[in-house]
Amino acid sequence: MSQTDRAVRVRFAPSPTGPLHIGGVRTALYNYLFARRHGGKMILRIEDTDSQRFVPGAEDYINEALAWLGIEIDEGVREGGPFGPYKQSERRDIYREHVKMLLDNGKAYIAFDTPEELQAARDAHPNFQYDASTRMSMRNSLTMPAEEVKELIDNGHQYVVRFLVEPGRDVEVDDLLRGKVVIKSDILDDKVLYKSADDLPTYHLANIVDDHLMEVSHVIRGEEWLPSAPLHVLLYEAFGWSDTAPQFVHLPLLLKPDGKGKLSKRDGDRLGFPVFPLEWHDPASGAISTGYRESGYLPEAVVNFLALLGWNPGDDTEVMNMSELIERFSFDHCSRSGAKFAFEKGKWFNHTYLQEMPNDKLASLFVPVLEAHGVDAGAFAPDYIAAAVGMVKDRINFVNDLWDNARFFFVAPTEYEAKAVKKRWTPGMPETMAALADLLEAQEDFGSATLEPLVMKWIADRELHLGNVMNAFRLTVVGECKGPHMFAITDLLGRDETVRRIRRGIENIKPAE
Repeated sequence: MSQTDRAVRVRFAPSPTGPLHIGGVRTALYNYLFARRHGGKMILRIEDTDSQRFVPGAEDYINEALAWLGIEIDEGVREGGPFGPYKQSERRDIYREHVKMLLDNGKAYIAFDTPEELQAARDAHPNFQYDASTRMSMRNSLTMPAEEVKELIDNGHQYVVRFLVEPGRDVEVDDLLRGKVVIKSDILDDKVLYKSADDLPTYHLANIVDDHLMEVSHVIRGEEWLPSAPLHVLLYEAFGWSDTAPQFVHLPLLLKPDGKGKLSKRDGDRLGFPVFPLEWHDPASGAISTGYRESGYLPEAVVNFLALLGWNPGDDTEVMNMSELIERFSFDHCSRSGAKFAFEKGKWFNHTYLQEMPNDKLASLFVPVLEAHGVDAGAFAPDYIAAAVGMVKDRINFVNDLWDNARFFFVAPTEYEAKAVKKRWTPGMPETMAALADLLEAQEDFGSATLEPLVMKWIADRELHLGNVMNAFRLTVVGECKGPHMFAITDLLGRDETVRRIRRGIENIKPAE
């Protein structure tokens, strides 16, 4: 079967060693977009062969993060599937069988070198690597009698299995994004494939075996794995699987917003943005790292933002939901160079998605914020909350920003901005506001269409300063001289509440000294 005839099956294979980095999220997203674009399957495989680095809670975190982002998994630990188990620590028997295949076919060998012996070799040879030029001087099954090898294994001596890399070959890596990459086998070392100490394979063996047995058609991963690709090509060949080897795609790195280098958590801490999709509580240190979800980002905005870090749809379109991203996704428009993590653009996407969100949905997201500030949201009709957020949502980047911009709709001011008081609460203003309150209290129709021309005429007839009066009016109702159109505010608050606030302001605002 040719590569083009194969059903598309991709896998995202994180290690549960901590929170999922935003770079890993982008890798998962690109896998998902590619799979869905081609009617394929998305596999989540947990690569937990590094028992020393396992972190409790990390696997659940990964699943929760992908679910929040809308990256649907077709096969995995939770979902099941025809090629399970999907957790590598549960596939020991499979790996043992394939290690034996390589040993029996002379494609791998057993090495007994202790850490001290390996360090001595490094000290003696500054550029030492375990390869064709050094392996025959080390303690392994290539240099030791078979009886001694068997005796050591029978007596429980720890060992590793190394891949036998033959020198003098050109290894071709065919990458969808980068084209054909040719590597000399002479520079490759005999990587460890299996460790008897924990009876687990290393990443290199487990990765290849699982990708083959799970019928993965495309391996889409970060470019940091590109140096491993030649070894993986040789492993596919050693197993006799070259004809069904997956197509490689090595994605560009996410780079620091400023300076050079790969994006790190320190960059987020330094510049004030998350680098994890969800908040993470480190079980060892107790440290808490912020997440995009808890920082108020919408999952749709995060997905849209990440998709455009290293890819574009071929035109200037920026705002695309998941369905649109799937429809347009192609590696033809993916960059080979790293993408700077423009976190401010992420805020812009969140702002844009909030503007497009129906007011009633945004209101439902605002309810927990109101409750957190001691406001009984149940005391307000859903339509009232929706109208309030609709008036101010063009001013916000996050749902939490609604409190600063809309709280006056739910809590009458008890304090008044000092600068506004000094500028607007001039001599005679309390009397003017009292007269305005009387005028408003007498109105049957309190809609803005009626009220605005009425108040404008009232101010003009008395030859009052329009700016001073309207700003003092706003000060009594809002507590400061900013916010939506004043008569849209009074329309929603209603006559009784508006008049009550004006009279309270008259009592409580003290002229600046």
